[in-house]
Amino acid sequence: MIEQKKKQGKLIVFSAPSGSGKTTIVRHLLNIENLNLEFSISATSREKRGTEVNGKDYYFLSAKEFKTKIKNEEFLEWEEVYRDNFYGTLKTEVERIWAMGKHVIFDIDVSGGLRIKRKFPEQTLAIFVKPPSIDELKIRLKKRKTESPEKISMRVAKASAELATAPLFDEIIINDTLEHALTEAETLVNNFVNS
Repeated sequence: MIEQKKKQGKLIVFSAPSGSGKTTIVRHLLNIENLNLEFSISATSREKRGTEVNGKDYYFLSAKEFKTKIKNEEFLEWEEVYRDNFYGTLKTEVERIWAMGKHVIFDIDVSGGLRIKRKFPEQTLAIFVKPPSIDELKIRLKKRKTESPEKISMRVAKASAELATAPLFDEIIINDTLEHALTEAETLVNNFVNS
């Protein structure tokens, strides 16, 4: 199904440790009309938080529904983050975007991003957004004021492992100044979608 539609659009993957700025970059790119991008909404089995909306923030599924879709090979990529807490990209989501004549942009974790790159090596531009340093990452996470010190420590520890995967990506953007990172991302994506 998805294999026949391969040539329709391109896939742009942004991966990074939490707090590196990838979401800000992706939002910026989505506002540039001539890039013709549409955001890939992930599926998850976790509970809805606050004002999240099904089909806008995530596709919310029960763990049972998620496992059935895994069994039926309905995911492009998926991961069990914690027990029965799944995240993934439905093939139908990519098909939906390609049917609109657009390119797919992902704001996704490192392992999911690399799985997409492996499945569609020619069609995917995989970009890793790197913080200038681990210390800067800690500062950014603290400034968010959304997580406990323990959660920040966990994210920083995970970031070290994620940073080791950076060379596996097509491009690395060092987000030292946001303006520079946005310009670099714009250039990379523009060159890729117009190649």
